[in-house]
Amino acid sequence: MARLLWGGFVVLALIVLQAAAAFARPESLAPLVDKISPSVVNITTSTVVEGRAGGPQGIVPEGSPFEDFFREFQDRNGPNGDTPNRPRRSSALGSGFVISEDGFIVTNNHVIDGADEIEIEFFPGDGQPAKLLPAKVIGTDPNTDIALLKVDAEQPLKFVKFGDSDTARVGDWVVAMGNPLGQGFSVSAGIVSARNRALQGAYDDYIQTDAAINRGNSGGPLFDMDGNVVGVNTAILSPNGGSIGIGFSMASNVVTKVVAQLKEFGETRRGWLGVRIQNVTEDLAEAMGMEGPKGALVTDVPEGPAKEGGLLSRDVILSFDGHDVKDTGDLVRRVGDSEVGKTVRVVVFRDGKTETLRVTLGRREDAVNGPSEEEGETPEEGTAEQEKEFLGLTIGVVTDDMRSELNLAPDAQGLVILSVDETSAAWEKGLRAGDVITEAGQNKIATIADFEAQIEAAKESGRKSLFLMVRRAGEPRFVALNLGE
Repeated sequence: MARLLWGGFVVLALIVLQAAAAFARPESLAPLVDKISPSVVNITTSTVVEGRAGGPQGIVPEGSPFEDFFREFQDRNGPNGDTPNRPRRSSALGSGFVISEDGFIVTNNHVIDGADEIEIEFFPGDGQPAKLLPAKVIGTDPNTDIALLKVDAEQPLKFVKFGDSDTARVGDWVVAMGNPLGQGFSVSAGIVSARNRALQGAYDDYIQTDAAINRGNSGGPLFDMDGNVVGVNTAILSPNGGSIGIGFSMASNVVTKVVAQLKEFGETRRGWLGVRIQNVTEDLAEAMGMEGPKGALVTDVPEGPAKEGGLLSRDVILSFDGHDVKDTGDLVRRVGDSEVGKTVRVVVFRDGKTETLRVTLGRREDAVNGPSEEEGETPEEGTAEQEKEFLGLTIGVVTDDMRSELNLAPDAQGLVILSVDETSAAWEKGLRAGDVITEAGQNKIATIADFEAQIEAAKESGRKSLFLMVRRAGEPRFVALNLGE
């Protein structure tokens, strides 16, 4: 009996120990580091900078022991010395990692942007060159801050593979490697602090981590515990320029698509739908008769794929290519990830019901770099100049003088906002003096009477808000203006 009890105790203890080990931090990261570090590289860039013809000079008190030193330095280097300023070479440091045995290397675009020369230094390990190798730029993508480089080595290089960043969970252990502050190869560890972070770019999908990332780590890899790259270290949030535990790595599932296009074409080729959009708020959803805020509201449809496919201003895109659209950011990323020339199904909410359209996507890069013209119907000019207050707004008909003052197109029509009560709901919605209201209740307006009619129509239909199209500096957006009681 005692033997059975002892055996049961041993089994229970083993189970407890195994469970604890499963949730505990690895005893040492050294084996993982030994495996993947030969693929992490230091990147040195140099750029020729023209000498300055003038600028700030060292100022020291008269009689200071440094006075002679500063005078001698200025005499040697100008700007007031006998020797004119000459071009000088500026250097910068960053990190990267090898993704193929034939020498393709991934880093950040800002690491190599504007560089005249790029040199790659490999971490000294078995099978790695011990010398610097020059690199050439295969392609860059400023939108995701990714660059693809290539070196020619005498022997196959050790490389790492990309992992699936979508499987990374908040709380997972990660390891960052690189060349922080130019101190040489360094390793730091932490966890995934958050997912799907956006900073400023349209295609942002960052993994936030508390693994130490500093200047010089840019372009280096963020590894999972299997040694796969789940992110490219790109930015930090810091009041002093140093790591405070808030770092951002571009998710690998974004990077792999960019790298594949750079490798094949030397540039990115993103899908382009050709619409201007904004998020659907609770007020906008109510004003349009939707059950709740979702999708992306189309504010304008210039010449392009969307217009050819039948999309209209005020449509709400609910689904794109078989995927539900959460918001504008979601739509932008899905369109950008789509193949140029692909015909996709777009489901929109229009006039209280859904419609399915088919749109053949263009190429975003061509649209951004090429000319873009917008066309639309122009309502008739109002016959009288008027001003009136509505819902915290003082508005007036657009006149020739206003077109000139507001830098509007000669044929611009609508009602200009002359002032906004700062205590009103209109102010809270972001409406400001100088904004031009071109539509109300999904109808074009040109006179005060037009606007009044739309307010009455909205109230009669039981609406709590009025759907407005507002243009500021030519850019359109929709606003649901509360009608009050």
